[in-house]
Amino acid sequence: MATRSAIINVMAKACYKASRGMLRDFGEVEQLQVSRKGPADFVSTADLAAEKKLVEELTHARPQYGFLLEEGKPIASSDPKGRRWIIDPLDGTSNFLHGIPHWAISIGLEEDGEIVAGAIYDPTRDELFWAEKGIGAYLNDRRIRVSERRNLSDCLIATGAPFMSKGDHERFLGQLREVMAVTAGVRRQGAAALDLAYVAAGRCDGFWENGLQPWDIAAGLILIKEAGGYVTDMTGGSKMMGNGDVVAANGRTHHRLLQLVRPRKVAKPPELA
Repeated sequence: MATRSAIINVMAKACYKASRGMLRDFGEVEQLQVSRKGPADFVSTADLAAEKKLVEELTHARPQYGFLLEEGKPIASSDPKGRRWIIDPLDGTSNFLHGIPHWAISIGLEEDGEIVAGAIYDPTRDELFWAEKGIGAYLNDRRIRVSERRNLSDCLIATGAPFMSKGDHERFLGQLREVMAVTAGVRRQGAAALDLAYVAAGRCDGFWENGLQPWDIAAGLILIKEAGGYVTDMTGGSKMMGNGDVVAANGRTHHRLLQLVRPRKVAKPPELA
């Protein structure tokens, strides 16, 4: 059985407490008060209440730490190492609002600009995915690792698709065509944090998505790394938190998946003589 550190216990406790109200609201999803934040981008009362509860719990446990929040304004850190929580109180909001039980709370801990711990909690299944730098990745109290599949033809790949006027639809469709042609399947499940957690647990073999936000991926990045996987941006670099482009897989397939989804250089036509 895994022994959780004090910081993981703090994150887990915050997730459990915030999830109580979310589960209650999820059970009454038709009665939720919902406001429109943008085209097909909703924020529910459950989302706001969960973020408030998370901030309260984490501030009580670590009053010096700052926050980067999806819904609220950033809160500056007074910690000597600049530690801050990066929070998505409800990843998979559209699933939540449509009564689909696939959504999660995501908390990442950043220290000196590096993600050093993370927790992704799925309340509907009572599954807590967590990781800490140098400690490994876990699902509840069981150690998890990325899959060992070697061939893309055997791999199930998760992704997130742009919707309405958001994102580069043509870019995504090109990536999708490339990946569909050589893999066992592609899944678009609507919660990037859980997609990354599933790769860490070996449930999916890889993941890619464009234009994500730091709170979508902070916890998932360390989960992948501590589970023995590879995660980069679309150029093979490490600027995922900055540009929001993510490719994750095991060490045997990451490079091949990256080649399928990375930006293509368009050759210039030769000059006319």
